Amino acid sequence: MTNKKIIFQIHKILGLATGLVVFIVAITGCCWAFREEIEHLYDDYKTVTPQDLPILTPTEAKMLAQEVFPENTVHGTVFKKAGNAVEVIFYDAEPEFYQSVFLNPYSGKVIQVDNHLTGFFAFILKGHMRLWLPKDIGEQVVGVSILLFIAIIISGFILWIPKKRKNIKQRMRFDWKKTTRWKRKNFDLHTVVGFYICSLALILAFTGSMMSYNWLKYVVYKSTGGDKEVQFIIPDNVNSSQDSVGLLPIDNLIVKLLKENPEAEAFELHYPQASHESIYVEVSNSTGLYYDADFRFFDQHTLEELTTPSIYGTYKNASVADKIQRMNYDIHIGAIGGIAGKIIAFLISLLTATLPITGILLWYGRTYKKRPNS
Repeated sequence: MTNKKIIFQIHKILGLATGLVVFIVAITGCCWAFREEIEHLYDDYKTVTPQDLPILTPTEAKMLAQEVFPENTVHGTVFKKAGNAVEVIFYDAEPEFYQSVFLNPYSGKVIQVDNHLTGFFAFILKGHMRLWLPKDIGEQVVGVSILLFIAIIISGFILWIPKKRKNIKQRMRFDWKKTTRWKRKNFDLHTVVGFYICSLALILAFTGSMMSYNWLKYVVYKSTGGDKEVQFIIPDNVNSSQDSVGLLPIDNLIVKLLKENPEAEAFELHYPQASHESIYVEVSNSTGLYYDADFRFFDQHTLEELTTPSIYGTYKNASVADKIQRMNYDIHIGAIGGIAGKIIAFLISLLTATLPITGILLWYGRTYKKRPNS
């Protein structure tokens, strides 16, 4: 067999093996692209009338929210600008529990409770990440399939390259006539569409694989010159006792941060889960983006700011390698390019979903050719 025939067999076998998974992941990716924009159409409950009153402290918000879910773990509390509700997030891994309690920041009244594991977008995310299968099984199936899809893209591009340069233009357009048969149209849909989206589909697949596999994230980080820890690390306190009187130090933190960062979009404060653990706050600096957030850490007794050996520190101190890692999710969903980037990600995902369909039709047409009547 020639090299191209071997590549063709690899392309075909991998395509048939992963086609359904790639289709589901691509279609659900389309639906997820504009999640934030769609959810903003019906999230009026997240806003309140601004008042000239002090807002809830982190301790008060936690206590009020735990009256709703006394048996569950508070993951963190989100404070936004004046006129926004305070969101207390609950999360437990086993059994899986992920809900938010929205509070009026002035009165402490419960406005609404959201279950992040139910609803349309929760259904879409489960399909995208694990095909609606049990988590341990589904995530592995998706992860392996997307790695194989990267090989499919590369092999498909090699197969697309014509032997003669003069035939390149023909491979780049739909040259259909009234007499063109559906098999030829299907072949063109597979090859021409595949050619135009292959580079961006490769980016989406690769960034998705980086979220699935820590080893791949590590390899990319080190190969781009990174010298920090790739995992998220919360530093320990440097002081062992609390000397403050009155308000707990954590309750002074949000007031302090609001004064220091008046332009910030949100502050997601995470309560220490152990006596030795520091407080960490994720400061969102841009709407709809995650890579430029500041991860700041404070001694829970004195509020002394601490540093972390991880890539997740303040954005201004991030190296190029750190930024590449932190941009991964925003690149994956297209948010890195604003609304235009999301539109591109949506279209690439949609067109990617057509490739398994046209590919299977190609295989079926070649395998089960109509035989002439004997």
